Amino acid sequence: MRKILIGILFFGTLGLKAQYGTLNEILNRLEARKGINQNLERVNIDNKKFVFIKDEADHTERDFIIIKGNNATYVEVFDDKATGESSSNVFTGDIVRRKNIISLRADKLENKKVPMPVTKTLLLTKQDDILYLIDVNTKARWIDEASYSRKK
Repeated sequence: MRKILIGILFFGTLGLKAQYGTLNEILNRLEARKGINQNLERVNIDNKKFVFIKDEADHTERDFIIIKGNNATYVEVFDDKATGESSSNVFTGDIVRRKNIISLRADKLENKKVPMPVTKTLLLTKQDDILYLIDVNTKARWIDEASYSRKK
């Protein structure tokens, strides 16, 4: 009886190890799709412009992040659908990059210091040769303008 129990445990662990390998492979593929497991440290984001467009019922919001070295410009453009007027806010600040994570802190609104800076934590990802910034908090996806406006 004891030998049978040990035999079952032994062969059961071999089966689990095989399933773990398959499961681990599936998880790696899913992480690569989401951009978590990518190594994009060597991707140059200097002089890049990322765009985010959000369409609401009463207005359209277009946001831009322009990166130049360690400096960044964050632009918000609001288009009112009822009146057709546009308004914008231009923030400037800096970025810190650690591997695939980019932290943006824009503390000046049109060259005047603001008491509460705009901060964003973004994950750099690449899918189908297109660079994206994914906001870690809101899951908003910012697309690289060069790849968006590229001719097909």
